[in-house]
Amino acid sequence: MSLTVVQLLPALDSGGVERGTLEIGRALVEQGHQSVVISHGGRLVAQLEAEGSEHITLPVHRKSLTSLLRVRDLRGRIAALAPDVVHARSRVPAWLAWLALRPMAPTLRPAFVTTVHGLYSVNAYSEIMTRGDVVIAVSETARRYVVDNYRRCTPERIRVIHRGVDPREFPAGFRPSEAWLADWRRQYPQLAGRRVITLPGRITRLKGHDAFIRLIAALVAAGEPVHGLIVGGAEQRKQAYLDELRSDIEAAGLGEHISLTGLRADIREVFSQSDVIVSLSRQPESFGRTALEALALRVPVVGWAHGGVGEILEEMFPVGAVPPGDFEALLGRVRMVLAERPRVGALPPAFMRARMCADTLDVYRDLAAKRRGADR
Repeated sequence: MSLTVVQLLPALDSGGVERGTLEIGRALVEQGHQSVVISHGGRLVAQLEAEGSEHITLPVHRKSLTSLLRVRDLRGRIAALAPDVVHARSRVPAWLAWLALRPMAPTLRPAFVTTVHGLYSVNAYSEIMTRGDVVIAVSETARRYVVDNYRRCTPERIRVIHRGVDPREFPAGFRPSEAWLADWRRQYPQLAGRRVITLPGRITRLKGHDAFIRLIAALVAAGEPVHGLIVGGAEQRKQAYLDELRSDIEAAGLGEHISLTGLRADIREVFSQSDVIVSLSRQPESFGRTALEALALRVPVVGWAHGGVGEILEEMFPVGAVPPGDFEALLGRVRMVLAERPRVGALPPAFMRARMCADTLDVYRDLAAKRRGADR
């Protein structure tokens, strides 16, 4: 059975939602299906199209009432494509898609799928992510969020499909090329002879940089030969916080002990040169892809045991799970990991990209089969 699937998201610049969209688009094309993505565009469009998907540029990203003016255009585009499934991955595109589909005749209306990628604020605006014929939750944490907060979404409609990594892309024991290593040493000579502790993620207060600075300060004070890396980019609106972060590092006397790398496209290589990855988000995250990528490489991760990161640690590296907010436990656990280097478990099938793609395409097939059967 050949499928036509339309995925909608705000834009295709960077991030986990965007990456998942590309991965599903690639899987659809590889299996002979038609993959269409509707977004406002972005730097990943070229890759999407090179991998065989079609991209339609529409302003489905604005959190504004003027976006409602796009519903009729979107309905026409969907009707012309006659897809089996429309899959919305964010709230504004989900609202626009839902409004576009409602007036369509039942025999022409495609199945509607949503994915709960985040633990959104609980309100009527966010509820749209629970209105899919199937609601995909990216973790057990995301499933519980839906069940606990949106009673109109019956548990039978929720399908947990974890985000996944490709073990070929993040192989255990990965070692970068000698050319990359030489360039890395030139960029960061201060890492020589130091144990590297890395905090990945966007430059935002939610990522717990304050706890990271405190952690590095305590390790340095204890005589540990460590250097901290903050790996992540800052959006324009976060530049003031980035300046504040730099000031906090200097005020703590850690200018020689913490480096900010900015956004890196070579996160696999950076992780491979780290002794410990830390996950210190102040709020639970729906999944925690960076923690999973590091663990797939067999690099230890220590982090607050909440949200999706807590689920991943429980499965692959339980010793790295620390009660949220317990700084002394965090410090002790990082020192133990540095000293003993406990083994990281193997990547479970449930956290592999192939399983994520297969399970998602199974959802599409099931819905398409029911829809086509109802048309007879």
